[in-house]
Amino acid sequence: MGKFVRKTAKNGDFYFNLKAGNGEIILTSEMYKSKASCDNGISSVKENAPKDEKYVKETAANGKHYFNLKAGNGQVIGSSQMYESTSGRDNGIESVKKNAPDAEVIDE
Repeated sequence: MGKFVRKTAKNGDFYFNLKAGNGEIILTSEMYKSKASCDNGISSVKENAPKDEKYVKETAANGKHYFNLKAGNGQVIGSSQMYESTSGRDNGIESVKKNAPDAEVIDE
């Protein structure tokens, strides 16, 4: 089962990583100025993760593949790691869909 790991950056901002059951990071958030905003981001990921149309598949300048998850307002709420192949990226999307909706939230 997945989990959201909420962290505080050195500058005091907050962010989270969504980790799969095996501990691998499958989604990383943007930075938030407050813990409450970070929690809202987590709620948005939980809500939007099951929806195919919220994923934007991208290719970086170096040819690697990644995806962004967008909220209802179109804002990016999480980005994946870089993948060597489109199939790896697509598996990452499936992992977010599976893990995010019921993931617990922990502080680190």
